[in-house]
Amino acid sequence: MADNSVLTSSSGISSLADSSIFDSKVTETCKENLFIGPTSYVEEEMPQVETRVILVQEAGNQEELIEALKEIKMPFVKMESVEEYENLDSPEFENVFIVMDFQDPVLNELYKKNSRVIGPPVVLNCAQKGKPLPYLWRPLYCTSMMNLVLCFAGFRKKEELVRLATLVHHMGGLIRKDFNSKVTHLVANCTQGEKFRIAVSLGTPIMKPEWIYKAWERRNELDFCASVDDFRNEFKVPPFQDCILSFLGFSDEEKTNMEEMTEMQGGSYLPVGDDRCTHLIIEENIVKELPFEPSKELYVVKQEWFWGSIQMDARAVETMYLYEKANTPELKKSVSLLSLSTPNSNRKRRRLKETLAQLSRESDLSPFPPQTPKSCTKSPQNSTPVLSKQSARWQVAKELYQTESNYVNILTTIIQLFQVPLEEEGQRGGPILAPEEIKTIFGSIPDIFDVHSKIKDDLEDLIVNWDESRSIGDIFLKYSKDLVKTYPPFVNFFEMSKETIIKCEKQKPRFHAFLKINQAKPECGRQSLVELLIRPVQRLPSVVLLLNDLKKHTAEENPDKSTLENAIESLREVMTHINEDKRKTEAQKQIFDVVYEVDGCPANLLSSHRSLVQRVETISLGEHPCDRGEQVTLFLFNDCLEIARKRHKVIGTFKSPHGHTRPPAPLKHVQLMPLSQIKKVLDIRETEDCHNAFALLVRPPTEQANVLLSFQMTSEELPKENWLKMLCRHVANTICKADTENLIYTADPETLEVNTKDMDSTLSRASRAIKKTSKKVTRAFSFSKTPRRALRRTLMPSQSSVEGRSPHGSDKQALSRLSSTSSLAGIPSPSLVSLPSFFERRSYALSRSTTHLI
Repeated sequence: MADNSVLTSSSGISSLADSSIFDSKVTETCKENLFIGPTSYVEEEMPQVETRVILVQEAGNQEELIEALKEIKMPFVKMESVEEYENLDSPEFENVFIVMDFQDPVLNELYKKNSRVIGPPVVLNCAQKGKPLPYLWRPLYCTSMMNLVLCFAGFRKKEELVRLATLVHHMGGLIRKDFNSKVTHLVANCTQGEKFRIAVSLGTPIMKPEWIYKAWERRNELDFCASVDDFRNEFKVPPFQDCILSFLGFSDEEKTNMEEMTEMQGGSYLPVGDDRCTHLIIEENIVKELPFEPSKELYVVKQEWFWGSIQMDARAVETMYLYEKANTPELKKSVSLLSLSTPNSNRKRRRLKETLAQLSRESDLSPFPPQTPKSCTKSPQNSTPVLSKQSARWQVAKELYQTESNYVNILTTIIQLFQVPLEEEGQRGGPILAPEEIKTIFGSIPDIFDVHSKIKDDLEDLIVNWDESRSIGDIFLKYSKDLVKTYPPFVNFFEMSKETIIKCEKQKPRFHAFLKINQAKPECGRQSLVELLIRPVQRLPSVVLLLNDLKKHTAEENPDKSTLENAIESLREVMTHINEDKRKTEAQKQIFDVVYEVDGCPANLLSSHRSLVQRVETISLGEHPCDRGEQVTLFLFNDCLEIARKRHKVIGTFKSPHGHTRPPAPLKHVQLMPLSQIKKVLDIRETEDCHNAFALLVRPPTEQANVLLSFQMTSEELPKENWLKMLCRHVANTICKADTENLIYTADPETLEVNTKDMDSTLSRASRAIKKTSKKVTRAFSFSKTPRRALRRTLMPSQSSVEGRSPHGSDKQALSRLSSTSSLAGIPSPSLVSLPSFFERRSYALSRSTTHLI
């Protein structure tokens, strides 16, 4: 590997010299020329030089370039060839040459003459931002790498290195031969060497050479910057580049996961024992002996090296994670000293039994070791047991304290091992999670920790200074208000927190590695972050159980008896408040989901008193509220009904206020109907041609007549009978009516001219396509008036036909009675079984004509 030295390009000028050396020389030269005499003398002798732009060859034909020069009020002339250079050279002007193509030989000619050369993007950018032209001695085509300091490592071909350095200079970047703290990016051709290790330790981005080439391809984009994260991350050197890994001691599922992660991070994998492997990853808790003698070139490392490299987004130093064999001579010696086969084995065995017995008495089921105060454990040799502390009440109080102490330890682990590292600034490889994701995951955990730390301290003081009359209930009554404030925000959004962890773990390999590293630590007890975060959800119910147990072992004359009852009741009120608040939160979340799912959903749907009751998927069977055959979704709320149809065509995507792209809304808003507008709910009988259908008789405030909305339910999960009863119950609650059964009427499908037989037929789909294409065809084949007349006749009492009146007379009486459609709401009969004979004949004739037209 050749280090970066002073390399000379074809033009004979150094292209890779350390920029700092040249900058210092320029500074010294300026000082010598400018500060020889007094300031007044310099101002008097130095002539005023005006900057002038010279458009070379094709640059003179660019209208956009000429307009930009006029905008910044820069004088310019055109030059067709280098031979004209002598004629344009003048002490009155400081010439700046604009060259369209930096691959043109004219660039080298101007460079040899120490001329200032810039590209068109520099001029356009300065005109856009209203800034003067930059002064650089190197040719500057664009500013996409301005203020970047690069260092190269691992390049063996001089020509490639010179080419990359030249492109960096053309884009405004600087180059350093040696790596130091001022270097912003390391361009590496391999993952070894001192520069690479220093860059990893400092967290400096390590880039592939392709980064420079791709940035040069976008040189004509005015707003492009090579250091932006989205572009830069595409060309970062992956952690396992040039690495071939093998895995030993892992389960099949975990091994498959690690192999997939290896390929995602630029590496490859082979079976254990293959000579081509560069690294052997060991599960140190399972593997006690290697199956073969590794070669000197093979790195045998712990799994922490694997996950640590992914978390840092760079290959970690292997020497910090080397695997040590379990059967080392030092370990064998320490084991032999503890052997039970020695002459004093009986004494050691007895001591071991005593130690295990003491540990079993003081241990807890929690994976976290209990932190019992020293004063609570008395040595049997130098103290006599206190009878009062051995009471059942004291034992339960001690268990309460131990579980509280363990709980506080768990919260401490969550905060210190997970939350604090994720919130730290200056993480290697950039932030692992966004701030909003961290807030969603951990929520009010710090506030819960503060409250329970105080409860733990009070319990510890009570246990240390134990007395049967000490009150435990007062402790929880003291902090009941704090518990009400801290727990609902966390418990309500726990499911969202859990979903965020799962999503981020799948989408962000660094977060997955972060969890793997920390969950393997003893503080976690080999539990995942989700398993730890569920403890606050479980804590309050377990405290109530312990307080109930404590109350059982508290004497009636003890003042703490009533206090414990109050404390238990207070905690139950806290849990009730949490459940009620959770229910409201989930209801509000469901409404927001509806708003995001339905395009054009009215803003007034969002209301604190409103909650989503049921969602039903249907198909429209009439002309209202959508065309026949349209897929319609009904969202039943406690006071309104949102009607939305499936979108015919989705164009583009939607962006949230934070700029994240979200999928387009699949539904289109049709109508938001208050439940008070529903006058009747019609249960349409099941027939061979009509299945799972129902209708709503609606009176909109803007209409003078009732409107019939008919639907077919497409989901079998919710029975139609249950859906209609649910709908009627909420309609009755809205209109303050006690009897909900009077809202449901039974009707035959023929009376309403409703059928579902052709919903999935090819002919029906073609007919619906024609209706969508031409509204004229829809109006020509409309039968919207007939079902209204049929409905009026259907809802008439059937006494006329029984008495033998003529059909025409009955028809006239029906029309006269129903001249106002509001009379439909006053029909006493809840059933529509009996129909007039004349309507049966008309319905049959109408069905024949409808079939003929279709």
